[in-house]
Amino acid sequence: MQGEIRISREQAVLCLRVHRPGRRNALTNELYGALTDAILGAQDDPAVRVLLITGGEDCFTAGNDLGEFAAGPPADTDAPVFRFLSALVACEKPLVAAVCGVAVGIGTTLLCHCDLVYAAQDARFQLPFVSLGLCPEAASSLLLPRLAGHARASEWLLLGEPFGAAAAQAAGLVNEVLPAGEVLPRALARAQQLARQPPAAVRLTRQLLKAADRAAVERTLGIEAQAFLGRLASPEAAEAFAAFAEKRAPDFSRFD
Repeated sequence: MQGEIRISREQAVLCLRVHRPGRRNALTNELYGALTDAILGAQDDPAVRVLLITGGEDCFTAGNDLGEFAAGPPADTDAPVFRFLSALVACEKPLVAAVCGVAVGIGTTLLCHCDLVYAAQDARFQLPFVSLGLCPEAASSLLLPRLAGHARASEWLLLGEPFGAAAAQAAGLVNEVLPAGEVLPRALARAQQLARQPPAAVRLTRQLLKAADRAAVERTLGIEAQAFLGRLASPEAAEAFAAFAEKRAPDFSRFD
């Protein structure tokens, strides 16, 4: 899709850029579909050895487009957002991310499935699922504690407060922190370096790196998806989304 998802080829690297600056690169069903199709297409394209996911120098992605999400929430696990997550987990080729600005919700959790992540000094990460009456997705309830430790993951997921690139790097979510203008060039250079490696050896090594967690990730992905669907129908989520639409603070005091 030219426009909101810009797809380009840099030698053997397929670059997927979210370009929706007027909405802080918020993701819609259409965008999830385009990203999923690109990932699945890359799987079958021998000319593509590495995928690079990015946004712009001001914003990676604000996560789900909450207006669309509230008006037409996912009905089942075949919804575009869940198909995207499944494609991300199943991808056999290396995934590299270049993150500038905000990375909210799925903008942060998708990084758990990337092999290399480069972030701007001013990047801000946030996991506001609980604050929206929801629960984690992308198997992040499994992967974040393993990556960052239980205490840090609990703080990020339960309180939903933003955290910076230095904290993300210290926790192992980010490989390198750079000035904003250097992030994409660095990520692309590393992706191209990776693309020059023996491709079968790269794929096998990725498989071995992920093998111990693979079954648990797939199981957790499904459990979280079902729980997420249930939470979307909850009174707490209804209050959170209403408060967002009405530009007020949510009031969860009446809930048990």
